Amino acid sequence: MDSVANILEQETKSTIEDWLRRIDADNLLINTPVAEHARASHLPELFSELVHRLRNPLPEGTRALVSPAAAAHGLLRFQQGYTAAMLVEESRILQVSIFQTLHRNSRRVDFTLLLPDVMAIADEVDSQLAQAMTSYVSGSA
Repeated sequence: MDSVANILEQETKSTIEDWLRRIDADNLLINTPVAEHARASHLPELFSELVHRLRNPLPEGTRALVSPAAAAHGLLRFQQGYTAAMLVEESRILQVSIFQTLHRNSRRVDFTLLLPDVMAIADEVDSQLAQAMTSYVSGSA
């Protein structure tokens, strides 16, 4: 059995590719002209931080770690012309891609750790979205 952290670390590339396919199919997001590499440039760091969080769990209810990469992502998306709703949708699609990766690898997952890890994934992705939104809003001021 593998940990969720190991699966996500090993499947980062395929999860990002899945995310890009989903983004390309989203009429709202794809209408903002951003090169594919620029669209996904924040994801390797996000996955690195997510895997770190899974391997070093925080006590329940603890605020997630500060992510300079998430803040930079929010400012970049503002400069690229994204709306706040687009930033939220991009994050929602990321969670779908992550959970799809876990589903595809379900026979490898250590189910004793699955629920706490899923809660940590949702918390980390939402925390990074909040940090991105903060810099996005400050960029618009």
